[in-house]
Amino acid sequence: MTTSTDPLAGPAAAREPYPLRWIALFVLLAAEVMDLLDALITNIAAPSIRADIGGGASTIQWLGAAYTLAMAVGLITGGRLGDIVGRRRMFIIGALGFTAGSLLCAVSQSPETLIAFRGLQGLFGAVMLPQGLGLIKEMFSEKEMASAFGMFGPVMGLSSVGGPVLAGWLIDADYFGTGWRMIFLINLPLGLLAVVGGLRFLPESRAARPPRLDLVGVVLAAAASLLVVYPLVQGRELDWPTWTFVSMAVAVAVFGLFGWYEARKHRTGGDPLVVPSLFRKRGFTGGLIVGLVFFASISGFSLVFSLFTQLGLGYSPLKAGLVGVPLSLGMVGGFGVAQAVKRFGRTVIHGGIAVMASGVACIVLTLHLAGTGVTPWQLLPALVLTGLGMGTLMAPFFDIVLAGVETHETGSASGALTAVQQLGSALGVAVLGTLFFGILGDHVAQATDTVAPTTLAAAGVSGPAQDRLVAALRTCGHDRASAKDQEKVPGSCVRLTGELRAAPAPVRQAVAGAGAEAAERGFSDSMKITLWVEVGLLGLTFLTAFLLPMRARPEE
Repeated sequence: MTTSTDPLAGPAAAREPYPLRWIALFVLLAAEVMDLLDALITNIAAPSIRADIGGGASTIQWLGAAYTLAMAVGLITGGRLGDIVGRRRMFIIGALGFTAGSLLCAVSQSPETLIAFRGLQGLFGAVMLPQGLGLIKEMFSEKEMASAFGMFGPVMGLSSVGGPVLAGWLIDADYFGTGWRMIFLINLPLGLLAVVGGLRFLPESRAARPPRLDLVGVVLAAAASLLVVYPLVQGRELDWPTWTFVSMAVAVAVFGLFGWYEARKHRTGGDPLVVPSLFRKRGFTGGLIVGLVFFASISGFSLVFSLFTQLGLGYSPLKAGLVGVPLSLGMVGGFGVAQAVKRFGRTVIHGGIAVMASGVACIVLTLHLAGTGVTPWQLLPALVLTGLGMGTLMAPFFDIVLAGVETHETGSASGALTAVQQLGSALGVAVLGTLFFGILGDHVAQATDTVAPTTLAAAGVSGPAQDRLVAALRTCGHDRASAKDQEKVPGSCVRLTGELRAAPAPVRQAVAGAGAEAAERGFSDSMKITLWVEVGLLGLTFLTAFLLPMRARPEE
């Protein structure tokens, strides 16, 4: 069956539905599951990956940012390739490339190669995923289309709940000695299933009037995005050299050049990546700003919270994954709440932001009251509240942003919004991850000044000897928390170890205990500050949301 999409053609109901459409839908859902899992699992696996193959804090950030940045750059082009050469063909190419990228991630031996292959995964994911929308519109009648799209909600919910738990379980189980590598190997059967299913069950489909590729636009958008994200991720480890600020300034100029080029291409009768008329609509430009800030806050929060539970609280990967389940369940509940109150339009988004900000503030309060001994059960209410607000906000977001968009602009607008969602995710990982690691060393040092004197006094150390050990422990804790290479023991810690060799056992135990407690307090204090920044981002989201249309477009 070969079909074509033509905006001048009759309604979907006038076509015969594709006979194998429901089986084909499950093939598309398998691809969606692969993407959702890979967008989530490295947050849980990052500490294990770094412990195995090395790298600094930027390695952890790039594991997520490389994937989402590549996805952001490739999404619009991926959809257009399907329009031009066939959606079925591009889906299979994307699934094959994604599966190969997963295998290459699994066998990576260095942080650099793993990050590169994560980017490869994102690029092929951007080829694979956009084909689903066009294929569903071709395969299903108008009456069945809502049911088909409705299947994505439960799949996304289950994946958001099960993804981190699955990652933690696979890492802890260490099947065949693979450790973290199994989180990528698990994609192989899913990917091969998607490829075989695509060959067997998907119809061929392409646009009757395919657009031309805007390769210059793709290059400009990619360059501008990379010029922002790269210095944000690497700047802290390189002590913020001048070129990092120059790079971000140049990125603004390149984004401006991108806008000028797209407008020029549209005037000359070409096919720009983004229709320029969209930027004259307050609701759409406001939606881009809201989406950028909101999805940055979500991805940054997910990364930092996962790192805090494992590195700060000492949870295993599986336990860290289970701690996040209430957040995911709250998000699923938020989708349901949003459906029940969707008649209130933009107010639902504002309500979701307020609830999510309250949840994040409650996490801070829980950490303050429970201290470094906080348990998953104590975090549960605040996480459910955070997820509830997150889901309530996300559910109506795209419909409301697209309300002010003309019908002929919908495809371009949807692609731009999805790309901004991914770009926001990459920026969130870069900004909040950099903030968290940037303040961690100082807070560990401050906690040492509070904890160490009392602990050492209890072990019988006082006077100049105590002052000397506290100073040495403070420097060691700061340097270890701020280390660019976690495999290398800082020189200050080597000196402290040498000084303690001749010390009595109780003193050595006191120093070790004080160091561990100071590290826990430092992580907790850094987490609380990062969460307050998260609340600030949500406040900015609340204000910019007033730019959105009041209500979604009525269903036709």
